[in-house]
Amino acid sequence: MSDAIHIVCPHCNAVNRIPTARLGEGPKCGKCKKPLFTGHPAELDDRNFQQHLNRNDIPMLVDFWAPWCGPCRMMAPAFEQAAARLEPRVRLAKLNTEEAQATAAQFGIRSIPTMILFRGGREIARQAGAMGAEDIIRWVQAHL
Repeated sequence: MSDAIHIVCPHCNAVNRIPTARLGEGPKCGKCKKPLFTGHPAELDDRNFQQHLNRNDIPMLVDFWAPWCGPCRMMAPAFEQAAARLEPRVRLAKLNTEEAQATAAQFGIRSIPTMILFRGGREIARQAGAMGAEDIIRWVQAHL
């Protein structure tokens, strides 16, 4: 890793260059001044998905879900807990497949919830079905 990495702001989608050594110090966005890591998953959609996928220099775990999906709603608190534990090493994000149908189709999402772990803009692992927080964390760590 170089001495600085790029992190996309979950609030305004601006790309920030952060010294690697300062990643754990609560960096803020240079544009909107909000925290780059909140301990909560970022909300993505068709408009901002590619920006987060291609410009974040840290791995990104995306939960593809829908509001009508019972297992998705059951897994939401666990995904939230995983975000608090995995940041700032991994960006966790949620994508509502009802609203972001183009992105869901691009990745061939057929069942939800489905989690996809990306690194360097490419898919490196995929898991369908709801998981608890500890299982999510273990699964991510096993693939990084």
